[in-house]
Amino acid sequence: MTSGHLKTYHHRETFQLESGDTLPQLDIGYHTFGTFNPGKNNVIWVCHAFTANSDVFDWWKGLFGENCFYNPRDHFIVCANKIGSCYGTTGPLSINPETGSPWYHTFPEISIRDLVNGHELLRKHLGIEKIHTVLGGSTGGHQALEWAIMNPGLHDHLVCIANHAKSSPWSIAFSQSQRLAIEADQSWKEDHPDAGSRGLAAARSIALLSYRNYQTYLETQSESTNEKISGFKAMSYQTYQGEKLVKRFNAFSYMRLLNTMDSHNIGRNRDEIDKVLASIKARTLVIGISSDLLFPVQEQLFMTEHIPDATFSGIDSIYGHDGFLIEKDKVAAAIRRFYNR
Repeated sequence: MTSGHLKTYHHRETFQLESGDTLPQLDIGYHTFGTFNPGKNNVIWVCHAFTANSDVFDWWKGLFGENCFYNPRDHFIVCANKIGSCYGTTGPLSINPETGSPWYHTFPEISIRDLVNGHELLRKHLGIEKIHTVLGGSTGGHQALEWAIMNPGLHDHLVCIANHAKSSPWSIAFSQSQRLAIEADQSWKEDHPDAGSRGLAAARSIALLSYRNYQTYLETQSESTNEKISGFKAMSYQTYQGEKLVKRFNAFSYMRLLNTMDSHNIGRNRDEIDKVLASIKARTLVIGISSDLLFPVQEQLFMTEHIPDATFSGIDSIYGHDGFLIEKDKVAAAIRRFYNR
């Protein structure tokens, strides 16, 4: 069995957003792998991170795929593209049916809860009544956490990796620095698909610093000679990463999703965060990366302390926040121990 193909669910009714705005309709791009077992209790739902997509077999290889921990022989694996992104779900470059033109700057603000409500639409469309495990890393973890709060009892297991319960001033500051980079691009105010591309490259360079750390660069970007005065490896690496993202993403989606990430606060219009965490019914594993600069381990320990009977697993890695993607074997081992307890 190979990776599934991108499918699209067309929701032709108005989609209400947390902000009070609406989308006149909603397309949701998604992938599925494997099939239901007779009891339909083998669903693994993956919530993807910031600029990823629904083809989890592509970007989380080793954890998902043939002969991997989550494989399509044993599991029915679902991953949906986020609202506001650019991989098949309605976003800023989609056509606004009310104007006949792309949304561009007029695309409404989207919250983490809006993303979860989109997942709920797809879940019902697919006839899923129970999810064995919902999991995600980074902003995927935000979605998984919110879903467990918004629909208690739906998920048997919740796996949150390298995320937090509320966006911190530190993570919001990184987001704002990226917004400033895009806004400094003179083309950003224009309405065309490539608007803000140079700013997007700069924003990605800033983001990468928050995804890694000093030790990562010391081990991967150090020079082999003492003679250089320019043209350093770290410079070309940052430039390459920015240009690489521009080829597959756009500044409109990036800006909206930065705002979505910053909106994350499970206590909003509910209660104190510790009390909201205490309402979670799913059996929960929280995974933290030792060198995570963006979402430090103290934030995962706080979640573990307040989610009833939650288990914490720390992963030692030099790769910072990106360790949740790179340390696949360690993540799989932590989840295996969690299931076996």
